[in-house]
Amino acid sequence: MSKMQKYLLLIGAIIILAGLFWPWLSKLPLGKLPGDIFINKPNLKLYIPITTMLIISILISLIVWLFRK
Repeated sequence: MSKMQKYLLLIGAIIILAGLFWPWLSKLPLGKLPGDIFINKPNLKLYIPITTMLIISILISLIVWLFRK
């Protein structure tokens, strides 16, 4: 099995697990953390989830680091 097939199977498994655990995952406060910027003006709605992006990036980096060992 090639590396690409392994990665596609891994990504598919992660998506399936996220779908199965969605009722619990949706209760996490991701997207509503301190540091997430939300600007709501009459002609503009802007949402920049800085803190959420940092946390997700750290988690993905840790997972990749663990799989490389």
